[in-house]
Amino acid sequence: MSRILYSIFLYLLFPLVVMYFAVRAYKSQDYRSRWNERFGLCKWAKTDVIFHCVSMGETLAAVPLIKKLMVAYPDYRFTITTTSPTGSNEVIKAFGDSVQHCYLPLDFSYAVKRFLRQTQPKMLIIMETELWPNLLYFADKQQVKLVLANARLSAKSAQKYQDKAWLTKPMLKRLTTLAVQTQTEADRFAALGIAVDKIQVCGSVKFDLSIDVLKQQQATSLRQQWQRTDAPVWVAGSVHPGEFDAMLNVHKQILAQYSNALLIMAPRHPEQFNLAAITVTQSGLQLARRSMNDEVNEQTQVLLGDTMGELVMLYGAADQAFVGGTLIDNGGHNPLEPAAMGLTVTVGPNHWDFAEITALLEQAGGLKVVANQDALATTLLHYFADKQAYQQAAQAATNVVEQNRGALDKQFQLIAQQLKG
Repeated sequence: MSRILYSIFLYLLFPLVVMYFAVRAYKSQDYRSRWNERFGLCKWAKTDVIFHCVSMGETLAAVPLIKKLMVAYPDYRFTITTTSPTGSNEVIKAFGDSVQHCYLPLDFSYAVKRFLRQTQPKMLIIMETELWPNLLYFADKQQVKLVLANARLSAKSAQKYQDKAWLTKPMLKRLTTLAVQTQTEADRFAALGIAVDKIQVCGSVKFDLSIDVLKQQQATSLRQQWQRTDAPVWVAGSVHPGEFDAMLNVHKQILAQYSNALLIMAPRHPEQFNLAAITVTQSGLQLARRSMNDEVNEQTQVLLGDTMGELVMLYGAADQAFVGGTLIDNGGHNPLEPAAMGLTVTVGPNHWDFAEITALLEQAGGLKVVANQDALATTLLHYFADKQAYQQAAQAATNVVEQNRGALDKQFQLIAQQLKG
């Protein structure tokens, strides 16, 4: 009954959903096509495994796991779904035509039923926490095995699930198995009513990220081209509107002491690139845009990282990183990428989506949590001034990544057991 009420409510919202995508399409051309996929109005080929990756971050984390499964099961057909254009671009870049790829249909019952009826999967693997009541209900009815991979559940999200237990509890019980990142998250899922024997702590596959040697070489070469080999360089990665001005104010404090310092500011979403450029220009700082191949010279104070898929490489061209979505009420983004590139890492107080990873890095001394922009400026200036403290912190961050590798193999084995069963 609860799911039926949920479905009726969704249908009532249908006009608003269409309006939402129309607004997104107005702001970004990436949302102007492929609506038939989102509304379940296209044809799909049969598949063996569906892997749902949500957006860019989850897709990048899932790529090594999917490739490992494709090698182990060469006769299986794989379908990879996302919800965002950035995630879609990463799938196409990593797999080309070797997999079936589409946006996951919205959770309208007609769309989900049509999608599952055509694809006929043996298994549906969902990355992290992208759970939808109708998707899980109709997949379970088709006897599809449901795996939640690299599962994470913040205290805030757990409370939201608890508040809507009438809807979420039946949904969660349909899961076949969960590969969770930490014991804390395992306990949260168990508290929501999932049987303990379905839950396995495997760590996060995000620790298993491999740094491309070519990206490291490109980063080193860029820094030399910029003539900033010995100058302070820092990255504000995955920042959002609401953080742009704060990053520029911090950089002005750094420029007051280091006139040749460079800020690389990389907004989280492509539709925010132009707003970020306008904000930099209005601040009075000298801007170069990566997307336009602008020259970075001695006068350049801010390089706008307004390209997709280059953030890890840009981290490699810097000394320190601030990870965005944490000075606003967002939940944050992955701090492991700059850590793996050998940077010291700073985040704001709103990092609940990566609370356990943040705590590991902080306890090791490789990450600082700051309350506001002034505290961020103080931290960055401290590490620019104290080379010994900087090197210790950067090494600590790198060590955390190295010491926690192995989740990829654990999650692969767990999925392989389910495919054999």
